[in-house]
Amino acid sequence: MASNNSENKMEKIVSLCKRRGFVFPSSEIYNGFPAVYDYGSYGVELANNIKIAWWKSMTQYRQDVVGLDSAIFMSPKIWEASGHVKGFSDPLTECRKCHSRLRLDSLLEEAGVFADEKMSEEEINEIFNQNKDKIKCPNCGAQDFTPGKSFNLLVKSNLGNFTGDWSKEPAYLRGETCQGIYVNYKNVLDSARVKIPFGIAQIGKAFRNEITARQFIFRTREFEQMEMQYFIKPDTQEKYYNEWKEARWKFYLDLGIKEENLKWHKHENLVFYAKEAYDIEYNFPFGFKELEGIHARGNYDLNQHSKFSGKDLTYLDPSDNSRFLPNIVETSAGVGRTFLAVLSDAYCEEGEGENFRVVLKISAKLAPVKIAVFPLLKNKPELVAKAKEVFDVLKFDWKCEFDDNGNIGKRYRRQDEIGTPYCLTVDFESLENNDVTLRDRDSMKQERIKIDDLAEYFKKNI
Repeated sequence: MASNNSENKMEKIVSLCKRRGFVFPSSEIYNGFPAVYDYGSYGVELANNIKIAWWKSMTQYRQDVVGLDSAIFMSPKIWEASGHVKGFSDPLTECRKCHSRLRLDSLLEEAGVFADEKMSEEEINEIFNQNKDKIKCPNCGAQDFTPGKSFNLLVKSNLGNFTGDWSKEPAYLRGETCQGIYVNYKNVLDSARVKIPFGIAQIGKAFRNEITARQFIFRTREFEQMEMQYFIKPDTQEKYYNEWKEARWKFYLDLGIKEENLKWHKHENLVFYAKEAYDIEYNFPFGFKELEGIHARGNYDLNQHSKFSGKDLTYLDPSDNSRFLPNIVETSAGVGRTFLAVLSDAYCEEGEGENFRVVLKISAKLAPVKIAVFPLLKNKPELVAKAKEVFDVLKFDWKCEFDDNGNIGKRYRRQDEIGTPYCLTVDFESLENNDVTLRDRDSMKQERIKIDDLAEYFKKNI
């Protein structure tokens, strides 16, 4: 059996994504655009299924979380209040030999030296100077760098600016989605019949002018976040923080991700307003990295927006008439990172020689295609007609694919590579008995099943 722990597993996943239409480099016919990707026909299905699973877990299965879709463009004052205009930055250095611009903290990490993202410019430069002999440029191998300096990650826009001078009244593409939740907190409170404790969930695009965006879709300049902000009484923070840690861990297990590939990482150096911060890390092909953050943020965000806007954002508790500024527990995950974790966890190579296959053992609820329907022979009109009849019955409840190209073995291998859990083959026996051959992706076992029983079978198994 082929190994799944080979050094080039990441390369194989990237290749599969391109070959099978999961992910493409953006603007590829123009030689691409760095750190931006497009999701193909199967990729968009998988990403949508991940988002649906997250949305249901937040807003459908719970009564205390409601949804929101805030605008990508917001008042520039929001980013001043949140601290992004002055403090949303990464340490930048440049190789003096090849002039590559690199993240200084990433260079230190690759050399085995820890540098927290909250360190000041002076602190990280001090660590950099102490470890210069360990650090090499990943592009040319030189060890000659400029001093690190803070580089702001906000992406500026000229929206509404007709002067041509971007330094005056700049607008920004949002650097994170949660600020849209904070500034709509009062609107939701007044309109959605919610009481504290309650949460607001949002899925949306965010943009960061990353210095070094690598590792495929793990870190990109345009990405999609799945965030939930939970508003609570200040003295209940520990209780709800622990509850959300447990819930978010369970979410990934419910997606079918193996628990041995997950672990907790506690933040040791917290930002000044944070009370606690943990990351759920996943064992990607390039090592354990952050998959989702669960943060106890205190009341910093609402306090800042109350000060900068002049609006009272305190909450009047009807149970005891107390008034307070809510604390917040945040859960923040990326669609792209979850997508990559699902692919990494599901990617398998099995068998040898003619029996070798690549298969994505994705959970049925996330699989881009749930059911593939084949006529045994494409040149037999009666088989094609019967197969299309089966396809037309099932397509209203599940994402199905009709495939009559190539022999059955090749069709199975093609569906294995995109993670389709079930394949149905219509043959001559089907015309007599009104049944099909059902083939299971993981076990490759086949069984005959009546066409009239298919709907009930898939309701039970998908």
